[in-house]
Amino acid sequence: MISAGWNDRFTLKIGLPAAPLTMTECKEKVRYRIASITGTALLLSACAAGPDYRAPQVGALGVPAGYSQGPTAPIDEADLASWWTRLGDAALNALVGQAIAGNLDIVQAQARLRQARESLRQANAAFLPQIDASGSGGRNYNSAGGGTRVDSNGNIINSGVGKWSGNYSARANASWQIDLFGELSRSSEAARADLAASGYDLANVRMTIISELVTNYVQARLAQNQLAIARETQRVQQDNFDIARWRLQAGLVSSFDVEQARAQLAQTSATVPQLESSLRGSLNRIAVLTGQAPGEATRALETPAPIPTAASSIATGIPADTLRQRPDVRSAERALAAATARIGVAQAQLYPSLGISGNIGTSAASFKNLFDIVTGGIFANVAQVIFDGGRLASQVRSQRAATDAAFAAYKQSVLTALEDVENAMAALAAAQQRRAQFAIAFNASNNAAILARSQYRAGLIDFQTLLTSENSLLNARNSLASAQSDAVRGLAQLYNALGGGWQNMESRPDEQ
Repeated sequence: MISAGWNDRFTLKIGLPAAPLTMTECKEKVRYRIASITGTALLLSACAAGPDYRAPQVGALGVPAGYSQGPTAPIDEADLASWWTRLGDAALNALVGQAIAGNLDIVQAQARLRQARESLRQANAAFLPQIDASGSGGRNYNSAGGGTRVDSNGNIINSGVGKWSGNYSARANASWQIDLFGELSRSSEAARADLAASGYDLANVRMTIISELVTNYVQARLAQNQLAIARETQRVQQDNFDIARWRLQAGLVSSFDVEQARAQLAQTSATVPQLESSLRGSLNRIAVLTGQAPGEATRALETPAPIPTAASSIATGIPADTLRQRPDVRSAERALAAATARIGVAQAQLYPSLGISGNIGTSAASFKNLFDIVTGGIFANVAQVIFDGGRLASQVRSQRAATDAAFAAYKQSVLTALEDVENAMAALAAAQQRRAQFAIAFNASNNAAILARSQYRAGLIDFQTLLTSENSLLNARNSLASAQSDAVRGLAQLYNALGGGWQNMESRPDEQ
């Protein structure tokens, strides 16, 4: 049987006549036709539409040979994978483990990764035949099955018992799209790239969560440190206030000294609620980052502890190393690969498509005779769009534009990564320099404050000189604590910019 019909597509069907066949004859004919059509299809599917993807070279992205600052020694991947352990804080290490296991942003990214994996399975399933089957059976009753007769009065009377009859059928249908011009293979290629991109997105979320957790932990320790400074300063300033009042009662000074002492004490006391609020905010954020409700989850962290100590320097490697380690850059590269593959998907729709379909069925009046006679057919379907107003060609151009945008996004992610590293190195270097200078300032201010307190008690200096000395000491202590925390946060920023924190994932994106 050969049939052809015109619509918006040209269709050609070649099939077996649906004449009754024995089971053996049916199998032989189906096997012969499938082998013939499949062989032809495989020959035609040797080429895939669209461009083959090749990752852009580093030189084409404008990547320099080295960074403008910092040591260029190779990065130790083990240190990069667990960089927070270099801070030597057991409580922080435990919190990072809780965040990796329970953070809800990570859970969402893991779910998106599973979705991408299933999308790849669905794309690969299109290569295989689709088969469905159906069956039915039943019995029909006819009350006139026994015949009729006419009585002496001319009335028609049913002369027998009703009759039952059976009807059973079974049918199977199969269809198979041949990948003539690579539409299916390009779809699978795009799905694989999307899966890898989702894996790198998960890695990027994990990396970001770890960095944010470390930052909030350091902020919490800084707030505790500054609270201790404020409360200690309150005690000293309370002593100064008491001394000023005693000297006023003795007629040695005017009430001006007392009011200055009272104002200084009130200003220091006013910073305590703000620091307590900052501490509570950091602890609440830590709880949420670890996937827990604020409050009881961070109760143990309310006990003050020192600010972690940052390493003096770390190896940054070269920019090419960063591009390999940054999951957001690798995700953007995989998105570019997926967009390139989809050009082939769109372009393949411009060319003819070939499908194979077949069916086999049987029917009988009784179940035991169901497979006595089997009928079936196998068909090849070739379709080609003749006119669609330029829709398919427009889809190809649209996908090429999307690929151009994906390349720009990839290049932008590369430049942003390099910018992040340069900024982080500058911030870390500045924090370390500030820490060194504020350590000197704290030592000098502390010595000056001790002398000023002694001289004020002896009446050798006025209260304004003591006030200036105390304020300098308070500022130096707070600045030193801030510089210490800035150094740790700068370290976290640099490791995050280098792409650290995901290399020891259970399933790496490049192993999907």
